[in-house]
Amino acid sequence: MGVPKKHHTKSKVGRRRSGHGLKPMKPIPCPSCKAPVLPHRICSNCGAYGKRAAVKSIAREEEEDE
Repeated sequence: MGVPKKHHTKSKVGRRRSGHGLKPMKPIPCPSCKAPVLPHRICSNCGAYGKRAAVKSIAREEEEDE
């Protein structure tokens, strides 16, 4: 079994462990289509970001062309 060559300070150990306290993000319902979306992400179902339409979906563009 390996033995540490140098002492790690409390701050160095704390920086390494800083991510241990993070909680996984929970999905929220999209305001326009109610599909589950992670916060601060564009909805993959309708392409909305918050209450705005950020991206036109390819399926909608094809429907408009017809």
